[in-house]
Amino acid sequence: MSDLLLLGMLMALFVAGHELLSHPLRAPLVARLGEKGFAILYSLVALASFGSAVQLWRQIPKERLWDAPASAYPVALVAMLVASMLFVGSVSAPNPAMMPGVKGDPKGMQRITRHPMMWSFAIWAGVHMLMTADPRTIVLAGGVGTLALLGSALQDGKKRGQNPAYAAHMARTSHVPFLAILGGRQPLSALWPGPVPVLGGVLLWALILWAHPMLIGVPAAGWSYLQ
Repeated sequence: MSDLLLLGMLMALFVAGHELLSHPLRAPLVARLGEKGFAILYSLVALASFGSAVQLWRQIPKERLWDAPASAYPVALVAMLVASMLFVGSVSAPNPAMMPGVKGDPKGMQRITRHPMMWSFAIWAGVHMLMTADPRTIVLAGGVGTLALLGSALQDGKKRGQNPAYAAHMARTSHVPFLAILGGRQPLSALWPGPVPVLGGVLLWALILWAHPMLIGVPAAGWSYLQ
């Protein structure tokens, strides 16, 4: 078995384990193990599968299947800036999609997408797949992106079934960024999510650019455009 195939199997286990434990297996396991026991099991499965995948990713030699055009590098920088803002926006305001019992009108990034954290991961995955053109990174990032988008879609269905109020939240927001604004369900003013997501996102983006060579061993894509 090739290392790349094994990496794909580990990422498939990561995605499948997350979805199975989050949806069909959650209730019976919580009944048997309790909330804390389930949380420990969930964390162990995620850490074992994703941690093993990252370790294997580090061991697989780098390759390059294509060269990204020069015009793609500034686009990648902007996309990662947007992803950073989405991530900060996801952790700086309570979100009904992530926290049960949260009520009220959508706020901040939720007016752009009700799953800002998942879209930050999906954008990260897409940028790294396209810019690295590396089979090992395509497999690893592809798994992360799949989990982000598939998991958030399944989460919507689950929460809508559990809580009728969540259906109203879905009606005022959109899964795909900006669709609620384009469809008139949110005002144009929703394009400004607030100073915390914007300024915090810029700081996070700058930190990632600075730390990327130390953590990954190579500068972030598009770094040369900022020098």
